[in-house]
Amino acid sequence: MHFLTRALHHIRPALSDYLATTLATLLVQSRLDYANSLLHGTSAANIHRLQCAQNSLSRVILFGRHREHLSASMRLFHWLPVRKRIDVKLALTTYKILSTHQPAYLRSLLFPYEPTRALRSSSQQLLNVPTVRTDFGRRVFSYCAPKIWNEIPAAIRNAPTVL
Repeated sequence: MHFLTRALHHIRPALSDYLATTLATLLVQSRLDYANSLLHGTSAANIHRLQCAQNSLSRVILFGRHREHLSASMRLFHWLPVRKRIDVKLALTTYKILSTHQPAYLRSLLFPYEPTRALRSSSQQLLNVPTVRTDFGRRVFSYCAPKIWNEIPAAIRNAPTVL
């Protein structure tokens, strides 16, 4: 990723803002997003490394304006921080599994929340979060996907489409 960021830095003066943002998204952001749901629960140091790569990419696009706050540039590019991108990817995967029931091997890991008595939460499409005791268990899909899914507001969870 750093190689591509440096290469973009060298040709940045010849590119328009739109083209630089498009190239950055295609070349570097796509690599940050590739299989990033596997990084859920990883150490803060690993997330920090990826966040630094994203930050340096945004500085290249903005011609290295170090005085500007990076959160403003992230909003300008419609980029989320790395940790949030991981959560969004897991939530989107969970939505697709619940709406299409595919792939079956992942669908078999998700169970609907069924309270023992009639509660308002029974109609909110919540998932059952299994009990785990270890940090490794908190990284497993069957734990982290329902946990993230249940934190999403009900209006978004009950949406008919992703868009």
